[in-house]
Amino acid sequence: MANPPTPKSWISAIHAYVPGKSAGADGRVLIKLSANENPLGTSAKALAARAEAAAPSRYPDPDSKALRAAIGQAHGLDPARIVMGTGSDELLNLAAQAYAGLGDEVIYVRYGFSVYDIAARRCGATPVVAPDADYGTDVDALLALVSDKTRVVFIANPNNPTGSFLPKGEIARLHAALPSDVLLVIDQAYAEYVAPQDDDGALALAEAHDNVLVTRTFSKIYGLAGERVGWGTGAAGIVDALNRIRGPFNVTNSAQAMAEAAVNDRAFVESARLHNAETRARFVAELEALGNHGLRPLPSEANFVLILFAGKLSAEAAYNGLAERGYITRWLPNQGLPQTLRITIGTAEQMADIALGLREMAEQLK
Repeated sequence: MANPPTPKSWISAIHAYVPGKSAGADGRVLIKLSANENPLGTSAKALAARAEAAAPSRYPDPDSKALRAAIGQAHGLDPARIVMGTGSDELLNLAAQAYAGLGDEVIYVRYGFSVYDIAARRCGATPVVAPDADYGTDVDALLALVSDKTRVVFIANPNNPTGSFLPKGEIARLHAALPSDVLLVIDQAYAEYVAPQDDDGALALAEAHDNVLVTRTFSKIYGLAGERVGWGTGAAGIVDALNRIRGPFNVTNSAQAMAEAAVNDRAFVESARLHNAETRARFVAELEALGNHGLRPLPSEANFVLILFAGKLSAEAAYNGLAERGYITRWLPNQGLPQTLRITIGTAEQMADIALGLREMAEQLK
């Protein structure tokens, strides 16, 4: 019998991405707080734009010109230096593919976004994992791993799944210490949830330097997760490289129309940011009151909170208990975090109910 085709060894080493679940173990549909979606839904203006989008029988604009112009206007960027992706995931993978390969190294922080490992292995590069600093990014630990084999450094700011955040000075220090031939990819999927005065300066770095790529997504605060729209910005050479290898017609007609309307609906974005900040603060305060039961919410600048369980109530038991209460959250043993739950910030009522559920479960084990 002839041998079948065999994948490259580095492809076989990939652990496929595991998305947040939307149902319990018994198949019952639960309130989904596992994928960091916007509980406020989608901008009414974006929904209206879907009805006006070009017919699905027609190919979309391959260059997303109107959408790139709208993003450029919103962020003060040159549209020629913006590249679109099928979600920011496509751009993260393309960044590794364009700049790394066999014999090269790609660095990311421990407890970083799981796509970074996939992106590195997908192109045959070796992933190198930097130690964390209390579940956050440690700039010095990351820099200590840079070698002449390093080609790409990935960081998420705010970080997923931990919610940690590097301030502007630390981002600048990281970039300044990297060799000029190393691509720094700053994944800002949750940037719109950060207060404007706390901006990390990544977009300015990407505008001023030849080795910085910033990626963003419409999946989170804009409520367009199902449309798969992401974008990135960097030097002309970086944008050119990614455009050469991205999928043709990679952003659909409806996605382009909805994202253009969404980026222009500043009122919706601001309301979502304020809702998240206020609801997250109340939720964290309720969790901190459970510190004597071993629960510890990590500081978060995103639309989720990662909770550490160090008492009698385990993360697994809490996960199952919340499912019985009607909620699906994110338990993370596959990311080396079996003692944690990541919970998306939902409505105020949902978060109050979850906090009450965790309190009741913890107190039953006293």
